[in-house]
Amino acid sequence: MTMQSLLVEKNDRVLNLILNRPDSLNSFDESMLTGMIDALEEAEQKQEIRAIVISGAGRSFSAGGDVKTMGSASSAQVYEHIGILNSCIKAIKKIEKPVIAAVHGFAAGAGFNLALACDLIIASESSQFALSFSKVGLISDGGGSYFLPRLIGPHLAKEFFFTGEPVSARRMYELGVINRLVPADRLEEETKELATKLATGPSKAYGMMKKMIDRSYTATLDEILEQERITQTLMISTEDHVEGVSAFKEKRTPSFSGN
Repeated sequence: MTMQSLLVEKNDRVLNLILNRPDSLNSFDESMLTGMIDALEEAEQKQEIRAIVISGAGRSFSAGGDVKTMGSASSAQVYEHIGILNSCIKAIKKIEKPVIAAVHGFAAGAGFNLALACDLIIASESSQFALSFSKVGLISDGGGSYFLPRLIGPHLAKEFFFTGEPVSARRMYELGVINRLVPADRLEEETKELATKLATGPSKAYGMMKKMIDRSYTATLDEILEQERITQTLMISTEDHVEGVSAFKEKRTPSFSGN
């Protein structure tokens, strides 16, 4: 029986996408990537799903590209594969719901870039990150050339890309790449707590925040100010805003519906 390369599990309001090729450190194959795309597109349409977690089965989060198959693929096949990877990255950025990467073991190459595409990264203290493309004479794919310089600056990003050496989770946390650093035996529980908190929050506000923060990379201040003005005008009519104000006045915890 062929093992599914992506496990999709729904836990209340949280959708868990588990990379499931543990024998190859969850390196990507086409069915894994297309499975994530399909799951994310479906989750966008389902109001009951309000947060997504991407994690890896076995010893690591993901090694990215499968080195065992490198050198045997044609240029056309590589072009096609990276097109599917790009669609997966864009699906993570497009969905108007928080996406959390839960990293343990190694996040290497495009596996690291997949985590960078997520909105938040929670990682075990023992995990390591490596932009290992140069080790096999390649450049970054999966958006790393876009995401990492914006987080840590071009000089440090070039060092990590050029050397391809593993970087500790602690250093990545100190650089602001990782949001939360937790003991390995607490990763699953801490991730669940964070995802549950986001899944019970004001979903429409989160979606708009995500869009505008991501857009701020390339937008001008005037464009962001105007977008905030327009969006806030729409947000005041949401049920979550009404509930939030009522809860504040009544000194209770708000119960957001995501509407």
